[in-house]
Amino acid sequence: MGDVPAPSAAPARVSAVPRLLRGVCALLAAAVVAVMVVVALRTQPSDALNPFDAADRVAIGGVGVFVGAAILALGRSRVDGDASGIRVRNVVGGRTLPWEAVRAVRFDRKAWWATLELANGDAISITALQAVDGERAATTVEGLRALLEADRAARPAPARGPLLWE
Repeated sequence: MGDVPAPSAAPARVSAVPRLLRGVCALLAAAVVAVMVVVALRTQPSDALNPFDAADRVAIGGVGVFVGAAILALGRSRVDGDASGIRVRNVVGGRTLPWEAVRAVRFDRKAWWATLELANGDAISITALQAVDGERAATTVEGLRALLEADRAARPAPARGPLLWE
């Protein structure tokens, strides 16, 4: 009989951010801010048809900075997992869950990002683990699955009474 490979040990900690999305957001935000600052600097009051003053130019630059910050916020997703549980931060909001609340870590073949299936039937998107990040995202999903399995192995099975028909 051949040796059965031992399951890989769970990592102590798993973390991930959407690297490609963060890079694209940073470039796009910088471009928006640069364009808006150039527009603000080039907008000079010249006649009645162009009544921009200094406050208007500052406002145009401020809108550029605000839009740039909003674009950067799209890449703020993060996932962290360790023996105590998993922390998911998406674009809006975040959740910290113990492993007992997680039923599965899924990354379906055609999905854009991974999801957590919870024991109560809900699902949480993990936008930090995106398909475009390729092998890095797959490795992180495997690490999260190993942490989930390690927690299940360490927890005793719940006691169950006899069924009614036994």
